[in-house]
Amino acid sequence: MKKRTCLWTVGIFISFGILCQPAISQNAKDIIDKSIEAQGGRKVLEKVTDSTYIGDMEMIQYGMSGSVIRYQKEPDKMRMDIEVMGMTITQAYDGETAWMVDPQTGVTQEMPENLAADMKRGALGMDAVLNPEKYGITYSYKGKETLEGVDYHVIDQTFEDGEKITVYINAKTYLPYKSITTSIGPTGGEVEEETIMTDYREVEGMMVPFSLIIYQDGQEFVTMTVSEVKINSGLEDSLFKMDK
Repeated sequence: MKKRTCLWTVGIFISFGILCQPAISQNAKDIIDKSIEAQGGRKVLEKVTDSTYIGDMEMIQYGMSGSVIRYQKEPDKMRMDIEVMGMTITQAYDGETAWMVDPQTGVTQEMPENLAADMKRGALGMDAVLNPEKYGITYSYKGKETLEGVDYHVIDQTFEDGEKITVYINAKTYLPYKSITTSIGPTGGEVEEETIMTDYREVEGMMVPFSLIIYQDGQEFVTMTVSEVKINSGLEDSLFKMDK
């Protein structure tokens, strides 16, 4: 069961730098608390009931581009609609069932178990960031790492089922910059997947990355540019339900 997304990202997904000695005065909780504050603060984030991210994406290795919309409703519902080459790819989790629409046949079906586990974790929203203990999520501080002259705090985020994501948090701004995990590549093999998050902008009091680049085994795989973010637009549960 391979994790494709991280709680610190908007949803969706190079080995470099030198690992430094851990800062003894720092620990994971301190850093996460400062990151929550940098992203808008607990009072702002806990008011989020749903979010919608609209943007464009480019799949570099396939030479294809399209549009993407990601919907998330607290605490654990998510839907993503991707349009590319005249096809719509839909994947969703309604809090109980993970499902998808086959873009070739248009048939709606439940996801296989391993993909369903990924979707369930990816659907976790702001409540899981603010209250990780409720979801069996733990953090451990790995020390500082310097990437291209910038210092980052490195934290391992471990889920209840053992899946792990390594998160890099800017030591100056405390905004998340990068996440590293393992995923399944285009050929079906396991790859190291990195997601770079930049171009942070303020939306409804929150700092949101408007640019994401996903690398697989060091190769640029997908880029996403966010054009619009909607917060608390009143998304209905029916949006996430699988059609029977």
